[in-house]
This record gives sequence, structure tokens and C-alpha cells, in this order.
Amino acid sequence: MFRFASNIRRPVKRQGADHYLLITLLSFAASVALTRLFLQLTDYPQLGKGGIHIAHVLWGGLLLFVAALLPLVIANRWVYLLDALLAGIGVGLFIDEVGKFITQTNDYFYPLAAPIIYACFLLTVMLYLRIRRPPARNPRAELYRALDALEEILEHDLEPGERQELEQRLMYVVQQSEQPELSRLATEILHFLSSDALQIVPERLSFFEKVRMAWEGLEARWFTQRRLKTILVVALVILGLWAIAAPFLAQQAKLNLSALERILPFMMIRDVLPEAAGARFFTLHLGLEAAVGCLLLVSSGLILAGNEKTGIAIGWLTLLFSLTVVNLLVFYFDQFSAILIAVAQFVTFMGLLRYRWRFMS
Repeated sequence: MFRFASNIRRPVKRQGADHYLLITLLSFAASVALTRLFLQLTDYPQLGKGGIHIAHVLWGGLLLFVAALLPLVIANRWVYLLDALLAGIGVGLFIDEVGKFITQTNDYFYPLAAPIIYACFLLTVMLYLRIRRPPARNPRAELYRALDALEEILEHDLEPGERQELEQRLMYVVQQSEQPELSRLATEILHFLSSDALQIVPERLSFFEKVRMAWEGLEARWFTQRRLKTILVVALVILGLWAIAAPFLAQQAKLNLSALERILPFMMIRDVLPEAAGARFFTLHLGLEAAVGCLLLVSSGLILAGNEKTGIAIGWLTLLFSLTVVNLLVFYFDQFSAILIAVAQFVTFMGLLRYRWRFMS
């Protein structure tokens, strides 16, 4: 009898898991954004005729199915890169049509669809930030990763740096393991790694290492402390003024809450919330945006005045609040037109953290 529970072991974080998840995250975001852009530019074409419509959610499901099968069938490590890409594109195509599956009328443009997609993306970002932390070391986990790295020997693709890292993992197992059989296994592999018969290939940089080195060179050459500070201040001022301008633009358009559905019919608020509740949420949305804008302007002023520590702290905390809370309302009312502002906020947020790490640590 197959005893499933007895075969479950304590999970071990895979080496390079953060890179795979980053590929999934980027392909997820790109597939949603490019799908919406393509459909809008082509006036929402339909594939099929005679009452048949092959929605792109089916292609997303197909890619997710392929992504689920690949690691079950293929043992090579390169499959994880392909799997991460297919999974990201598949989930993007799938979740893009979430509006059809939460409404009785199969409404693709349902206002809650955009916040749901954005919330799923945020959850994936939070998972990525959690995964990219260095894992806790223990002999069992290190031996798992060492055995996984032995594929480079099978493919005659072991580089000096990979060999050194592999030896360090195995030495850790030998020194720290309380299980003699694990220490003995690690010792035998170490003996094999030190043999003259082992084929070593010249060191080559991975794609991520090339990107990182290119960015660090560009950053050191062009983004000096003064330049980066100027860029961040300008970005904070622009984002702050944009957020503050929203209520005044609404007033200039003679927007009143009683005529909300007439002025902004594409929001279809009456189909989601009672009119009074929709008006209150809209007012809350404008108020929070204005508050975020004021705080961003305060942040830029403090940085200009020389109080960088307080200014940057206020700036990144305000942007974090906007990205995780305020933008859920923004996407509800503005739908996918808010993507560019969200991207600008995220880039500025990362810039503030980078400035603090480079020049204030």
C-alpha cells in the first residue's frame, strides 16, 4: 500500500529558488500588461466563430499544465528556468480573466478584477522577498543542495567557482552532521572532487551575474550620491504632485458623487457597490492619494534640507503604504491605467532603499 504521509519529508529550499521566482514574477506582470495592451489596441478580438470563443484563459491553463508536467518528467536543472517562465505567463493569462469568473454576467471589465490581479501580484512579490532571504544552514539541507549541484559533473560543466562552493557545502556537512552516514557520503564526494580525473571548465558568468555586474558598473559610473539624490527628490515631487492633483482634477471636471456613474460610466460602480458606498470609497480613495502626495512632498523637502535619514524613511514608508494599500483602491477606480504610476512608485521605492544602503549604511 502506498503510504503518502510517510513519504513526506521536511522541505528544503532549492538553490536558486529566488531567481526562478523572480522570472515567474516578471513574466506574470508582463503577460497581464501586454495582454491588456494588445486587446485594447486590437479592439478586443475574439478567436472562434459560430458561438465559440477561445478565451486566453485557456492558453493560460495550457501553459500552467505544461509547467506542472515538466519538472515531473525532466530531471535536468535547466527545466526550472523554462518552468518558471511558463508558469508566470500562464498565471498571467489565467488571472487576467478573473472578472469573468466572479460575476454572473462573465464581465471581463468588472471593476474588482484589477485590484484582485494587483493583490495577487503583491502576494507574489512578498513571497519573493521572503524566498530571497538566505536559508538557515544545516547538514541535511546543505547535502541536498550539494547533490543537486552534482548535475554539473554529469554534464561536464563544473566551473572552479562551482567546485569551490560544492566543497564548502560538503565540508560543512562533514564537520556539522551528527549522522555518520551523511558525513561519510560527503567525505567520499569530496575525495572524488579532488581527483585529477574530474573535468573542470573555465569560469563563465551566468545571465543574472552578467546583469548584476553590468548594473553595478553603470550604477557606480552614473548614479553618484548627488545624482541619485537629485533623481529621487524629483521623483518624489512628481509623484507627490500627481497624487495631490487627483482631487482637484476631479473637481475641475465637475465631478460630484451623486453623478459619479454618469461622469465615469466605465467604472460601473453601481454594479459593484451601492451608490452611497461607492461614493464613500471614491472619497476615501481621493483622500488617501492626497495624504500620500503630501507625505511625499514632505519627504523630498527633508532630503533637500539635509535630513536624509528622516526624509528617506518617510518616503519609502509612504510609498510602501501606497503600493500595498492605496493602490488597491486606485486600481478599482482607475483600472489598468494606474499601472504606470504603480511602476513609478515601485522604482522610486527601490531607489530610496538603494540610496540608504549605498550611502547611509
